[in-house]
Amino acid sequence: MKYLVYLFSFCLLLTACQEQEQIDPNAIPTDLNGKKDFLKKKKAELRQLTQLIQQTETEIDALIPDDQKARTLVTTMPVPLKDFERFVEIQAAVEADDMVAASSETGGRILKMSFKEGDAIRKGQLIAKIDLQQIDNQIAELETAMDLAKEVYERQSRLWKQNIGSELQYLEAKNNVDRITKSMESIQFQQTKANVYAPISGIIEMVNLKQGEMASPGMPILQILNTNKVKVVADIPETYLGKVKRGEKVSIKFPALDTEIQAGISQLGRTIDPANRTFEAKINLNNSKGIYKPNLLALMLINDFTAKKVPVIPVEMVQQEVSGKDYVYIKIQGEKGAIAKKVFVKTGENYNGEVIIEEGLTGGEEMIVEGARGLAENQLVKVEG
Repeated sequence: MKYLVYLFSFCLLLTACQEQEQIDPNAIPTDLNGKKDFLKKKKAELRQLTQLIQQTETEIDALIPDDQKARTLVTTMPVPLKDFERFVEIQAAVEADDMVAASSETGGRILKMSFKEGDAIRKGQLIAKIDLQQIDNQIAELETAMDLAKEVYERQSRLWKQNIGSELQYLEAKNNVDRITKSMESIQFQQTKANVYAPISGIIEMVNLKQGEMASPGMPILQILNTNKVKVVADIPETYLGKVKRGEKVSIKFPALDTEIQAGISQLGRTIDPANRTFEAKINLNNSKGIYKPNLLALMLINDFTAKKVPVIPVEMVQQEVSGKDYVYIKIQGEKGAIAKKVFVKTGENYNGEVIIEEGLTGGEEMIVEGARGLAENQLVKVEG
């Protein structure tokens, strides 16, 4: 009986050992501590495997004869030293330099006015003719009154010379003639206001009154837009106050026209807008060909950073290690020919796809351009072409 118990226990132990041997060593544990230990173990194995691979590659490379070694085809470019400029784009808009309302100085019905929106007009050209019939009537009345006043005055003057009548009657007759004369001059001046002329040359932007409608003194009949001269207006943040000066040349882009021009700043605002902390900048432009339309979107480019004679390379040439360090590859001459050398760099300001290299390159180095991705330190290279 005791023998059977020992035999049964041995079988159980043997079965447990076999099950333990069949456990998959790569199976991920289910508990937290088990997962942590498993991850730590596998990372150590990966480091060892990576070192082994690198060592093997080095040994294989050393055993391959120089004439049998493959060389990676690359293209290079010398690292240039040049002036670097960075610009900030400020949204702007085109505005008309002159917008003038043509109005009548007197009231009346418009007898003639045939202009419409979009018509070109010259300075001094007749715009409208106002019906001043009431003034004509007033002139006729004054002329009748003047005839009577002159007759009375002449009679009083003759009587006064004969010492007949009073001096007061004579003076009243004389004053009446003078008063009517002044009134006549005033009403005749108003009569000259029947015609309304264009104060400036330009394009009719808006027609406010039409033929047959009543015009009042000072009421706009139409608005004339002078498009020969326009201005680009931008609201610039106050942080650029010291970087923008009157007369300074700036670049202006017109996206809709796909053009860019250079022009000097004509005027700077004297105050800061408290609502958005900006100041106004204006640039006057000659628009004799009518290319720039009012309200056309524009971009004003302001230079906010400049560096003289610095190494500048394309941004895409800068690679980055897992550690975060930036580097580029340059071609140098090794014992076995041209090789790729990794150079760690410190980058500075960048703009428009280019970046300043503050440390690592001094200019003139032969930087690898095409083929730089995937290169290794001291890898044999061959310049294509």
